[in-house]
Amino acid sequence: MNTIETIMSEIQQVMDLVDESQLEKAMPYLQKDKRIFITGAGRSGFQAKGFAMRLMHIGYTDYVIGETITPSIQKGDTWVAISGSGTTKGIVSDTEKAKELGLDIVVLTSNAESPLAQLADQVIVVPGATKTGAGIKSVQLLSSLFDQTVHIVLDALTLKLAHRDQTSNEDALHEHVNVE
Repeated sequence: MNTIETIMSEIQQVMDLVDESQLEKAMPYLQKDKRIFITGAGRSGFQAKGFAMRLMHIGYTDYVIGETITPSIQKGDTWVAISGSGTTKGIVSDTEKAKELGLDIVVLTSNAESPLAQLADQVIVVPGATKTGAGIKSVQLLSSLFDQTVHIVLDALTLKLAHRDQTSNEDALHEHVNVE
């Protein structure tokens, strides 16, 4: 098996284990009349930014934690935290603060027993390998398998939201940047 086939095989193995009902259960926390704050560190942070971009494209008001234009969080907002290990200190402590302030918490992690998962109102388990050894083992470096599969899961969640909200590709394109 060549390298690409190996990676694709690993991705399929993880995706076969993702429980799509967890995405369905997360959907009520993601509404157009709620502000959504998304956080992740390192490559999980890149996945968080990609998800935030897609939510904006389909008409949501969302922010990435740590950006200069991110406002304060308030009770009634939704918090989405991404951490493969579920133990990333900054993500866990920020999520604890969000929980204290009354936000709804959605977590994506490979470890359903992690400290981060314990804070969640809804956990989406994406069991790709992480740098700490959690999840399906991988030939890839560090958390690559988690990053790849969490991206797919978040795109699937975005598509489910778009279908629920009757948002078309043309609607999303209207929100896409037009000064590139």
